[in-house]
Amino acid sequence: MHAAAADVRDARDELTELDRRIGDGDHGVNMDRGLSAVVERLDDPAQAPRETVGQVLRLAATTMMSTVGGAAGPLYGTALLRASKVTDRADLPSSGVVALVEAALEGIVARGRATVGEKTMVDAWQPAAEAAEQAEDAEDGIDVLRAAAAAAATGAEATIPLVATKGRASYLAERSAGTQDPGARSTAIILAAAVAAAEGRGA
Repeated sequence: MHAAAADVRDARDELTELDRRIGDGDHGVNMDRGLSAVVERLDDPAQAPRETVGQVLRLAATTMMSTVGGAAGPLYGTALLRASKVTDRADLPSSGVVALVEAALEGIVARGRATVGEKTMVDAWQPAAEAAEQAEDAEDGIDVLRAAAAAAATGAEATIPLVATKGRASYLAERSAGTQDPGARSTAIILAAAVAAAEGRGA
């Protein structure tokens, strides 16, 4: 979460510009505010226990829901909340990483009712979940996370030529083509930050 907050802050202007082109223009600011609030709560010893992955994700979920405006707050909040329910342990084996990514995807789909190809963050989360599942036999959960993050980045890039059929970007119809979906891009950033943190390179 610290790494994600730092990387999203660095990409705040990029995310905001993407959202300015096809959305409300506030995705970067909202995500920066939300993840900064998550870090603040994680660093507060008076907050709920943070001994398991699930407890951290649950705290992040409730914080994102209460601080992030627009569609991103409910979507990311639901994703993290679903993921928290399958990660109630201090560390995750390969199967646990798969369960986390799949549960996050399920939460986003349940909340947003989107499918692949509609130019939403699902276009990053769906390939991430598929790649994670394919890598489940890896001995190290980090390898699963790497596969998921790489697939999310590819999926986010693949939203550039798509015409949005879901969310605010769909109002632009053909004019939405040519811009990367900001939610898919922030997904790629967050999963890449998770890899960096797992490898000891994160904030």
